[in-house]
Amino acid sequence: MNNIPPVVKNLIIINVLFLLATWILQTRNVDLVEFFGMHYPGSEKFRLHQIITHMFMHGGLFHLFFNMFALWMFGRVLESVWGSRRFMIYYFVTGLGAVALHMFVSHLEISAIQNSIEAFRNTPSPELLDQFVKKNLPNASVQVRDFINTWYDNPASSAYAAEGLSLMERILRLKMDIPTVGASGAVFGVLLAFGVLFPNTQLMLLFPPIPIKAKYFVIGYGLIELYLGFSRPGSNVAHFAHLGGMLFGYLLIKYWNKTTKHFY
Repeated sequence: MNNIPPVVKNLIIINVLFLLATWILQTRNVDLVEFFGMHYPGSEKFRLHQIITHMFMHGGLFHLFFNMFALWMFGRVLESVWGSRRFMIYYFVTGLGAVALHMFVSHLEISAIQNSIEAFRNTPSPELLDQFVKKNLPNASVQVRDFINTWYDNPASSAYAAEGLSLMERILRLKMDIPTVGASGAVFGVLLAFGVLFPNTQLMLLFPPIPIKAKYFVIGYGLIELYLGFSRPGSNVAHFAHLGGMLFGYLLIKYWNKTTKHFY
């Protein structure tokens, strides 16, 4: 730890402490993820501090380990080159950029859900509810599926329509209340910066165990995240947050290149 630059070292320590506190307080029925995780601004659980604190929360040991390992591996090099102040600015700008893009994509998804609910409110039908549930709750319970199938037998029922509307509103609240946690957005920004500064550095992949230049590794990772972001919009991984970290990192590096004589 003595050989790790101060910002990277303190970021790792803070992230580890947050996970330990999460585990300890869980035994006392205190959910730190709900309090510190980033919620959609329209959610009742949203708090302003979550814009920052979500970057120090993680979903488990492996989530924390891979993020901190990447931060240690690439971040210590960047901090040694840039200096602590510039690295810290870069880290938080990419982390904030990541959550900004993620919230923008979430806004588009939630707005589409709200429009579907409004259309259902005007002309309720089991067909509309069925389509809504398949799109927004693919792993619906047996009770939900049975309810929809029963409504098909009596499509004019106002009671079923009211219950269907209530179900859709619960799904909307569920989507809005999902917390986003992790330093992944900032870490992807760090990865992008390493690829820009040291494009020809050879990295050794684990699977498959082959060498690859940093620039190709970054480009490949970015393309994978872009594909997964569009092909799996409802997954538990915030792919657009990863892309946001890389995007804002690239923009910040370009800005620094134009406004300073020496990039590092």
